Amino acid sequence: MAGKKPQRSGSSVFANFDQQQIQEFKEAFTIIDQDRDGFISEKDLKDMWASLGIIQDDKFCAEMVKVSPGQINFTAFLTFMGEKLADTDPEDVLHNAFACFDVQNTGFINQQQFTNALTQLGDRFSKEEINQMYDVAPMKGDSVDWKRFIKLIKYGGDFEEEA
Repeated sequence: MAGKKPQRSGSSVFANFDQQQIQEFKEAFTIIDQDRDGFISEKDLKDMWASLGIIQDDKFCAEMVKVSPGQINFTAFLTFMGEKLADTDPEDVLHNAFACFDVQNTGFINQQQFTNALTQLGDRFSKEEINQMYDVAPMKGDSVDWKRFIKLIKYGGDFEEEA
């Protein structure tokens, strides 16, 4: 048994994602880790925001880093992302919510109808939140592909259209 390495307890977070998701999170981590030292720091966050043309103050970046009890390496980042994704509603709840607006069960919701629902019902979205959502929502013409959108919300990746 001398050749067997002990398994680290922190590595179980990797079991929550498939290889493609882990690779996508690794790419995101690398983009944020501006100085490429393997850790996300306040300076990395500030530099990353600046690379996007957004000036963030030190306090904002410090607050972002404070969410982690220690240094943010890739495992900590992946754990944080897993917790954020787990914080969403179950897939069947999302499915039922979207299906209410797709009475003909086409898998699509007209953009204007969707925008009206998001700005007039429940927790109302701001214009900025609507724009951010449409920046990532899978669209087909002027409609949201809500089944793919649920997968994006739940699993964090873009999924190809099903044939």
